[in-house]
Amino acid sequence: KAEMKKNDKLAKTLIYLVSAVVFLVVLSLHYLKFTDVNLGFDVHLLAKANALINGTVSILLVAALVAVKKKNFELHKKLMKGAIYLSVLFLVTYIGHHMFAGETEFPKDNSMRGLYLVILTTHIILAAIILPFILFTAYRALIAEFPEHKKLARYTWPIWFYVAVTGVIVYFMISPFYK
Repeated sequence: KAEMKKNDKLAKTLIYLVSAVVFLVVLSLHYLKFTDVNLGFDVHLLAKANALINGTVSILLVAALVAVKKKNFELHKKLMKGAIYLSVLFLVTYIGHHMFAGETEFPKDNSMRGLYLVILTTHIILAAIILPFILFTAYRALIAEFPEHKKLARYTWPIWFYVAVTGVIVYFMISPFYK
């Protein structure tokens, strides 16, 4: 079994760099709007894809947890790789949706607005902080530092799962108000 060579200094630099770039790109979506561009399809299909991807990531995370509890480490590894690859795809479709669809506001007079805002706020905050944890957790597994991987995963997994699940919930709550 080939393991990645340990280089904590390089890994930290790359993980923080990638995390910062992703964070800044997502923040910039508030300013980068191309809502007048016609892509030739309903741009909200990207939001539907986001929800499907998040739902799939949620399932993969649960399956990976079950696999590791059953000591099926190869299956766990494959499922986690799938969750990471899908999360990258999610990021691409998320950026596309927000660049071309703009913002959708939840109606102020809707009785579910308070609940929506709580779910959305916690989702956004945790989504903003989870990426470096995911990357550090994956790195520890890739260099076969499994005790450290397991320690990080105890915190990473539930936050990542919450972000994935609430991403689906946010979609179902806001999508009726897409224009």
